[in-house]
Amino acid sequence: MEDSTTSIEELGEFGLINHLTKWVKLANDTTLKGIGDDAAVIDIGGNEAMLISTDTLIEGIHFSLMYTPLKHLGYKAVAVNVSDICAMNAITEQITVSLAVSSKFPVEALEELYEGIQAACNQYKIDLVGGDTTSSISGLVLTVTAIGRAKKDAIAYRNGAKEYDLLVVSGDLGGAYMGLQVLEREKEVFKANPAIQPDLDGHDYIIQRQLKPDARQDIVTILKELDVKPTAMIDISDGLASEIIHLCSQSSVGCHIYDEKIPIDAKTSMTALDFNLDPSTCALNGGEDYELLFTIGQSDFDKINTNPNFTIIGHITHEKDGVYYIDKQGSAIELKAQGWRHF
Repeated sequence: MEDSTTSIEELGEFGLINHLTKWVKLANDTTLKGIGDDAAVIDIGGNEAMLISTDTLIEGIHFSLMYTPLKHLGYKAVAVNVSDICAMNAITEQITVSLAVSSKFPVEALEELYEGIQAACNQYKIDLVGGDTTSSISGLVLTVTAIGRAKKDAIAYRNGAKEYDLLVVSGDLGGAYMGLQVLEREKEVFKANPAIQPDLDGHDYIIQRQLKPDARQDIVTILKELDVKPTAMIDISDGLASEIIHLCSQSSVGCHIYDEKIPIDAKTSMTALDFNLDPSTCALNGGEDYELLFTIGQSDFDKINTNPNFTIIGHITHEKDGVYYIDKQGSAIELKAQGWRHF
């Protein structure tokens, strides 16, 4: 008998979300933005809006406790949610933390986890205002909800990019993915022979990019100081290629990005080559960089161009021109999302 069911993998994360929520109709005027962006946007009166985003990290899926210190995990769980609020050009003010934990964890281990949460709250000037704690039979599950605030006219959505806009990224890319490759390699070596100590020398930067990423809340402040409002914005969690495709799809535009413009740290490049990987491919598809990708009008070029926090990596085109990656030889290759798949 033929199986008539549909696998979750067949739909993928965004296909699944669209499928399960296609019935949703917004009934309240205060809901300015619902499903479909980095955060929901709620009208709180005047020119103010509240932003809300939730992410879950699951042991064995999003992290391995063989190489992830609990303090780093606590910090990262907060940072990835703060990043979603940053991706709306806003600042996080509060978080809630929900924890599902098995009896294998002593209280001291959870204290370590919360030390990381506290460190992130101190770093980003956030209040921990609530949450939930329950038991788990399948490992550690950590869910953080971030709550931010912004002026309505300052919020950047994914759907505002226009033809001829410039495509800009903060920081450098691919480091978190290469940090993960090093950690996974050393984990396999340790499993084969626990007497061998991990060889992490020279990999401090990329390992930190993986284990303790920082949300680019500073970029929101810098853009405000430069008097630049992005026309569209998203954070890079699933890989640069994936995020560019999301942004272009939601804005109904195309784009050209240029290989030689993609910012990659020297440590990332060297490690990628050691693994026989192309550094640009790692930057495009690696994910977990938590940098910000955004578009600006050409009139803001001079404000961004010489700022060391930003790199202009391409430009927006008409939708019919498609989404293309221009390689070092000048060949145009249709951009495909090959990064992190949630299912």
